[in-house]
Amino acid sequence: MFEPLTIQSHSGPYNVSFGTEFLNDLTRVKEGTQHYLIDANIARLYVNQLADVLNSPNSIIIEATETNKSIEKVIPIIEKLVASGIRRGHSLVAVGGGIIQDITCFIGSTLLRGIEWRFVPTTLLAQADSCIGSKSSINLGPLKNILGTFNPPKQVWLCPAFLDSLHHKDIQSGIGEILKVHAIAGEKEFDKLKNDFDKLIGDREILLNYIRSSLLIKKKYIEIDEFDRGQRNIFNYGHSFGHAIESATHFAIPHGVAVSIGMDMANHISVMRSLLPERHLKRMHEVLFANYKDFLHVPIALDDMLHALMKDKKNTTTELMLILAVGENSDIQRIGVPPDHIFRQQCKIFLEAIT
Repeated sequence: MFEPLTIQSHSGPYNVSFGTEFLNDLTRVKEGTQHYLIDANIARLYVNQLADVLNSPNSIIIEATETNKSIEKVIPIIEKLVASGIRRGHSLVAVGGGIIQDITCFIGSTLLRGIEWRFVPTTLLAQADSCIGSKSSINLGPLKNILGTFNPPKQVWLCPAFLDSLHHKDIQSGIGEILKVHAIAGEKEFDKLKNDFDKLIGDREILLNYIRSSLLIKKKYIEIDEFDRGQRNIFNYGHSFGHAIESATHFAIPHGVAVSIGMDMANHISVMRSLLPERHLKRMHEVLFANYKDFLHVPIALDDMLHALMKDKKNTTTELMLILAVGENSDIQRIGVPPDHIFRQQCKIFLEAIT
């Protein structure tokens, strides 16, 4: 296993520790100052291993759905924490994927003006990407990720054993974010990952190496731009389109898979707007397509997708602020694009080409 990673943040450093014993360690933490927010699926799958934690009066089980990652659904969770006697000196422990992370991080930012939180990421997507970076994102009605805070955890415990219980689509979702991070790192890193793509699911050691390399790549950016005001914006590559696709399909396509489609779509838009040489589109398309082809049966309505895209919080009043691959080196950049009939036609061409 790997040495811990130390991430610098505005509230001090925190570690990402790698190991196989964290599942057992959780069962030994019985202090009354710990409050657990646990993914219901994890609670079902690990009912015996987590028995002590699950039987604690300080544990709250949450179904990890987009509906529950909303301000309306977060309020009852806060009410339960208050009823359990939570205090500022207590801490929250999130056990689950990105949805449980978002809920816990958001509550930790706001309840009693701030409570420490820790994270045990149980999905590939959370382990390889979202577990570091401080962000929380909460939905408001149909508006995805419109509310949020920057609130780093005190500690991240990364246990690869949780990956054994994931569905294939959840692995694909995590791979989508790994592809994104390595695209940001540059052509050499992306192409190395592309060559190993077929081994990621079957070879745990290779997958773990790419989890760590993803975190190392992201670490450099979040330590420079923790509050997402400059360089870190490029980590939204594939996300404007990806979030819009999720919304248009009522989340029938997993997040990281939608991001894979979003990156491919962004590259097509760049080529059609003469911003990107076609060789980069072809170089990246094969592996991006391989990661989302299982979901081509899910229809993506153009009007619904564009409607959701228009609500992206990164937009200005006149332009869509998209993260696109640009230039001879396929550098990932933030580009303003008017939401006109030309852009609509370009989106239509892409969606028709993949279905």
